[in-house]
Amino acid sequence: MNVKSRAKVGAAFGVAALGLGILATPASADPNPTTDYRQLAGVGSDTTQYVMNGIGDVATNTSGKIIASWNATGTTTIKTKATGCDTVTRPDGSSAGINALNADIAAGTHCVDFARSSRGPADTSTTDLTFVPYAKDGVTYATDLGSTLPTNLTKAQLAAIYQCNSTEYPNAQPLLPQSGSGTRSFWLAAIGITEAQVGTCVDQTIQEHNGVAIANANQLMPYSIAQWISQGKGFSDVPNRRGESRLRNINGTAPTTGSGSALALNTAFTSDFLRNVYNVVPTANLSDSVVADTFVGATSKVCAASSTITNYGFGTLSNCGNTDLKAER
Repeated sequence: MNVKSRAKVGAAFGVAALGLGILATPASADPNPTTDYRQLAGVGSDTTQYVMNGIGDVATNTSGKIIASWNATGTTTIKTKATGCDTVTRPDGSSAGINALNADIAAGTHCVDFARSSRGPADTSTTDLTFVPYAKDGVTYATDLGSTLPTNLTKAQLAAIYQCNSTEYPNAQPLLPQSGSGTRSFWLAAIGITEAQVGTCVDQTIQEHNGVAIANANQLMPYSIAQWISQGKGFSDVPNRRGESRLRNINGTAPTTGSGSALALNTAFTSDFLRNVYNVVPTANLSDSVVADTFVGATSKVCAASSTITNYGFGTLSNCGNTDLKAER
């Protein structure tokens, strides 16, 4: 499998905007310290890295903290286990994380135990992997605070903009996350276009959920609603990458509800733009007691951390921990 990833990151560390307030809730960027290898190592999605770091801080068993979740960006290489695992290039994005998990299965090293994914399966030719859902997210478009673009666009208008053939907004400058991003693949499917239909006017080099990349009033980019919310909450180790970006409506529906500290994902957002997020595990490992206790079923450690899930801007799922969804990647 080809892993296409890049690590172009804009860093903006700031306090909360729009009156969200500072919650001062601790979070972790990678295990802290990095030699705290824990029992299960995960890599992949930028979208879910912070919520899985938060869950990693509260999910424990008799051996201590279970989950060591490595962010999509940071140091070039990571070492996930104390012994038997060499340093590897840090996977950036859902596909890169899933590729790393598949490579680990092939090598039999057990250096990567799960992959974070903000997309569902891309290849169902085998049942080697199980995509275990645990939270709800949505993706909308974001623009600059002083944007020339409307605060509401339809699915059809967004499709035209990203094909670079919009007659309504010919000056629009669309941005798209790096290749390998689960948000990228989800967004294109949601607006109804393929990779081959992405226009030449689209900047395809940005790191996902980095609102600082919006540099002028004509630009727009897809943005995880949960990520945008969590970046504004003042978590100690969650960088506020929003810049002056603002989330916008699609088909006349707002992406969030509430305000201030009660700002939350609108679970009634336009359905095509709502998605489940997953932890992907080797199907063969579902019978492992630690893997099962951590990920499988409504009473699993991850699913039991519902307050952490919602605190990071995600919605909860009635089928949290379900193991029916299987795939190759």
